[in-house]
Amino acid sequence: MDKIHAMQLFIRVAELESFSRAADTLGLPKGSVSRQIQALENLLGTRLLHRTTRRVQLTQDGMVYYERAKDLLSNLDELDGMFQHDPTSISGRLRVDMPVGVAKNLVIPKLPTFLQQYPGIELELSSSDRLVDVIREGFDCVVRVGTLKDSGLVARPLGKLTVVNCASPDYLVRFGYPENLDDLASHALIHYAVNIGVRPQGFEIRVDNQTHWIKTGGVLTVNSTETYHAACLAGLGIIQVPRIGVKEALRSGKLVEILPQHRAEPMPVSLIYPHRRNLSRRVHLFMEWLTDILKSYVD
Repeated sequence: MDKIHAMQLFIRVAELESFSRAADTLGLPKGSVSRQIQALENLLGTRLLHRTTRRVQLTQDGMVYYERAKDLLSNLDELDGMFQHDPTSISGRLRVDMPVGVAKNLVIPKLPTFLQQYPGIELELSSSDRLVDVIREGFDCVVRVGTLKDSGLVARPLGKLTVVNCASPDYLVRFGYPENLDDLASHALIHYAVNIGVRPQGFEIRVDNQTHWIKTGGVLTVNSTETYHAACLAGLGIIQVPRIGVKEALRSGKLVEILPQHRAEPMPVSLIYPHRRNLSRRVHLFMEWLTDILKSYVD
């Protein structure tokens, strides 16, 4: 048995709470993963995991072993890379998640350069409006836009994105250009909600460091940023969105900024990852590269 490899498998199973998910993320048969964990438990003379039909949980001994194994493997990674300066020596799989707009507009255009510099890295890039579970789904790091909830994860603030109010020229021809907040009573807002059925509070503004909402009309609610943008381009109403996401549409005239004197609070951008001390070189390098990419677009 390769004890180091077995420890790596154990850590992945413990974090995902599933043999199947761990095997899928590592590209291994489930039976192979299970057998190696069993061999590790036999070697140690203790049970590391409680196994049920629904989930896998750490035992008390497993919790202790998990923390010590994480530290040991982290130290081994650092030791292996201490004298290596060749980018081609950095390899392995990275699993990251970020909003569609960040991936499409900021990261993807510059990603070829990163992957050419580090050809040994295999990147799994998830992009959706869904908030992924960083630990259970095995993500190395994620980019989050918006106010964070206390999750127990490490969060690195990267800055804030300016939010603008937009409408299409066709919409403004039909309904007029709102000059002030009172005019919004006769306008339609395209509503965005992560969970359909929860109606947002209205048009958001920031006054004296406090957030207020202005009620407007509007019959469409969506839960996708791509659909949100498409609905605005189709003339269905007003949206409030980070400027970077509509930069080209504003430049080309497909969208028009309205009420620039009444903007919502800038949206914070954060880089989130599970552990501060246990970052592999590839994760560290990717996060530094990502931070450098995003700093040109945040306030």
